[in-house]
Amino acid sequence: MTVLAWCVAWLLDRWLGDPPHWPHPVRWIGALINFTQRGVRRVCHSASALRIGGGVMWLVVVGITWGVAWGVLTLATKIHPWFGWCVEVWMIYTLLAARCLDDAAREVERALRHGTLSDSREKLSWIVGRDTSQLQPPQITRAVVETVAENTVDGVIAPLFFLLLGGAPLAMAYKAVNTLDSMVGYKHEKYRAIGMVSARLDDVANFIPARLSWLLLSFAAWLCRHNAAGALRIGWRDRRNHSSPNCAWSEATVAGALGVRLGGPNDYFGERVEKPWIGDEIRAINIDDISHTIRLMWVSSTLTLALFALLHVTLAGAALL
Repeated sequence: MTVLAWCVAWLLDRWLGDPPHWPHPVRWIGALINFTQRGVRRVCHSASALRIGGGVMWLVVVGITWGVAWGVLTLATKIHPWFGWCVEVWMIYTLLAARCLDDAAREVERALRHGTLSDSREKLSWIVGRDTSQLQPPQITRAVVETVAENTVDGVIAPLFFLLLGGAPLAMAYKAVNTLDSMVGYKHEKYRAIGMVSARLDDVANFIPARLSWLLLSFAAWLCRHNAAGALRIGWRDRRNHSSPNCAWSEATVAGALGVRLGGPNDYFGERVEKPWIGDEIRAINIDDISHTIRLMWVSSTLTLALFALLHVTLAGAALL
């Protein structure tokens, strides 16, 4: 039943994605973060106090998210096992973001192919934190490829990893960790102190999934007839070419698979951020690389589901012996 719930949820994400007007736990988590952050800022004013307050905020948001998910799932199961199963499927479905990532990337791709440059920049600004106002088509394409590669970890591999470890409640807690990092885990002045704990604990949570992405995306590159050897080699060589200990694993693997160069300097909130380059520029990046990266994301997503389902069945069988 558990593995069936995973597969049904994955298929729902594949078919439906994230309709904008449907209720979604991440929106509720975001509202909780904003409410808690306002309270912390009212009480804490110095940098050290904000760091402590940010830690308390992390505990409150992640703890409440896990507790509510566990409570709702337990109550639903007591009402009826099938009702509990449906709630579990819904929770897992909302945790996966592959289709949403696919849709957002293709919006930018369509704008690049058929729209204006300003339209492309605007649609890109919906999915990245960098300043997009001056970007040219190759830079826009590079940003989309980087975003899809990086979010393959946060949106697919990591949620399934925590699902394997602790079921839907733990996976939902991971989503709270990831949302905290997305909302407050920035290094500029406003969030540097209050978001320090959120940023670092997101790094901890993604440590294993990011490294799994190196292998999964390399295998996906082989299945998609891209350069799997290059994916493995560049993924390992350039794994540290990012300020985050995790982001470069998936980005470098995709760069190696496609034979393009990612990374480099970008502008964030009006500040120039110097970043090292990732990958070798065997050829110039082009718009088709967006579709190639989306396909790598879907294939690696399928591989992740199959791998973790097999592990779950194997461990469950071993426990019965």
